[in-house]
Amino acid sequence: MIIDTLFKQRPTNRTTPNSHNSSALIELQQVVKSFQTAAGLFTALKGVDLQIDQGEFIAIVGKSGSGKSTLINMLTGIDRPTAGAIYIEQTPLHTLGENQMAVWRSKHVGIVFQFFQLLPTLTVVENVMLPMDFGHMYGFSEREQRALALLDQVGLADHAHKLPTALSGGQQQRAAIARALANDPPLIVADEPTGNLDSKTAGAMLDLFQQLVAAGKTFIMVTHDSDLARQAARTITIADGEIVDDERRIC
Repeated sequence: MIIDTLFKQRPTNRTTPNSHNSSALIELQQVVKSFQTAAGLFTALKGVDLQIDQGEFIAIVGKSGSGKSTLINMLTGIDRPTAGAIYIEQTPLHTLGENQMAVWRSKHVGIVFQFFQLLPTLTVVENVMLPMDFGHMYGFSEREQRALALLDQVGLADHAHKLPTALSGGQQQRAAIARALANDPPLIVADEPTGNLDSKTAGAMLDLFQQLVAAGKTFIMVTHDSDLARQAARTITIADGEIVDDERRIC
């Protein structure tokens, strides 16, 4: 299976609910995020405590404006907390400078954006190679070979040398998934990862996500699709900036 050669196997480290474990992959401690708006101070996250272990498959759900996107921005280092602490692989993200954060993110997190964010002047394979170029995780001669293998994994081998504008929305979404996997990150965060895919392709991508989790990766997705959320082993519900439910399923 291609996935066995593309990704390192990582042993999972599952903690029991509500236990404190500094070896958890992700730990948020009393995270607050506030924004200054024309109407005054708006607090998007209100003292969030959260532990996520390596190898978990998690869906984050909630209404628009509940704080889902803000939480994802905290986990990926795109934004910083107003107060509180965030540790990923025991790295204190809240203390990193911008350059340190960019390098850390390129090596440790794969992000699948809702609107793809593929560079239009680069071919699909060049887009997938970008994280490898920035992170220096693989030798130059390996990068194209790995990018092509990832595109094959998501069913885009025949489109590798096309520009993103030549691809459908669903194909661009799959290219974005391949790019997120480029550096073999332990954490993958996806915003509506199947939102632009037909049901058959969405099913194939779900199978890929589950294979990645079986290989020890942590996969966190924001989704409005209740059927997709039920496929995750854990569903975290956010309302008004707080975690109001944290359901774990026995898989």
